[in-house]
Amino acid sequence: MATTWNFMDTLRQDIDRAFQNAGFFNEPTFRTAFLPGRAARRYPLVNLSEDRDHLYVEALAPGVAPESIDLAVIRNVLTISGEKRRHPESIKPEAFHRSERAAGKFVRTLELPVEIDADQVKAEYLHGILRVTLPKAAAAKPKQINVSIG
Repeated sequence: MATTWNFMDTLRQDIDRAFQNAGFFNEPTFRTAFLPGRAARRYPLVNLSEDRDHLYVEALAPGVAPESIDLAVIRNVLTISGEKRRHPESIKPEAFHRSERAAGKFVRTLELPVEIDADQVKAEYLHGILRVTLPKAAAAKPKQINVSIG
């Protein structure tokens, strides 16, 4: 049984690698968080939107201590990292009858569609949602070009 399982796991990894090399399969297919391995879900889940002057990232991160969240921006890459604690320090692990909520450290890197002004980034965490406002760099903003009539 173990040999069959090892063979199937190796086969899955080979297929995943083939799809990645072909440019497909950018997102994991499994819907599990904080699990080791290549099938782990990216955490936190994010929405990325934009308007003329800004990019907006909303990251769903309930239970994450705000003081554990770190943001880093380099050119057009945003990195969100932090830690989701398993349980409050006041509750001893042996007191649990069931513990199904995932916990652990996380790092999520997002490639942004344009370069941003890293000095003007703002972030707030409220009710389990991290909202990051990223002003676009001057070179990334659309320019209005007037056409003169001859």
